[in-house]
Amino acid sequence: MATLTTSYAAPRRPDLARLGPNWYAVVMGTAITANAAAALPLHLPGLRSFAELVWVLAANLLVLLVIGRTVHLVRHREAARAQLLDPATAVFYGCPPMALLAVGYGTLVLGGPLIGTGPAVAIDLVLWTLGTVYALAVAVGIPALMVARRRVSALRANPTWLLPVVAPMVAAALGPALVPHLPAGARTAMLFGCYGLFGASLLACLTLLPVVFAGLLHGGPPALALTPSLFLVLGPLGQSTTAVHQLADAARLADPGLAAPAGAFAVLYGITMLGFALLWLVLAGAANLRAWRSGMRFAMTWWAYTFPVGTLVTGSAAMARHTGFAGFTVLAAGLFALLLAAWAVAAGRTAAGLYAGRLLGPAV
Repeated sequence: MATLTTSYAAPRRPDLARLGPNWYAVVMGTAITANAAAALPLHLPGLRSFAELVWVLAANLLVLLVIGRTVHLVRHREAARAQLLDPATAVFYGCPPMALLAVGYGTLVLGGPLIGTGPAVAIDLVLWTLGTVYALAVAVGIPALMVARRRVSALRANPTWLLPVVAPMVAAALGPALVPHLPAGARTAMLFGCYGLFGASLLACLTLLPVVFAGLLHGGPPALALTPSLFLVLGPLGQSTTAVHQLADAARLADPGLAAPAGAFAVLYGITMLGFALLWLVLAGAANLRAWRSGMRFAMTWWAYTFPVGTLVTGSAAMARHTGFAGFTVLAAGLFALLLAAWAVAAGRTAAGLYAGRLLGPAV
């Protein structure tokens, strides 16, 4: 009688020469899932434990990725230089600072019970500082490099161009959480500094968004693999909404005289941004549905479904907290369900692709 045997392919060793800055999107998407769960204005059994577990995963992924990218930069300098000089890849240098900032914030709001409040504050302060400096560097450096090299055309603009300039907005949204842990004098500096980061990133995004829209109108729908990048437009909308509410909370401690106008501005601004965000979410969802029906296969761009939607969750949750309107609570919960589904699919496909060698396998 013949014996049936099943053979399993061994996982392939990753080729770190192919490890680009876009891989930090994995950390971003995982961290925002944890942070969004913590921000939900709901008290569900197991929600806090789930958020802590996902934060631990994001923190470990960040450590592994930093090690991998360090090896990449040391051993594969030509590949690293080519990534920086390629406009299509260079824009993803906006991802590393956002990953640092998101994991740092998660450490502060979720890591305290696990590692202690003091260490959690210290880690977030370090990661926020590094992430903010990094964010400012890419927000200035990447657009300047693209202009200097003149290898890009506004007619081919796509939403990935937003990545470098939205990074300071993430710093503006997550820095205010440190205000209660700072000395009195430093609180005002943090508040005003984060408002400055908010303004710089907002104006940069408002300048760039018409270019992106013009590129889409001129060139038509993006290629199938880039269709998920349409969700990146949601990032500045949700993150800026989160930022104004976090800043309004911080103003109560740092500058009480600003608290009332900051709170009113946060609510009015948030309603406006979330309204446009929901409109764009429907448009981007319809475009992606058409792309799936046309045979769009998994690519790392699928992580664009996570972080931008996560910022809408945190923005909606902040609106619910400041207005008490139940509609924003329902909206935050619905968006979190969408985020959770997107994260599960992207994470599962990425893990399978790594194991099979399709994503970072040896070049053939």
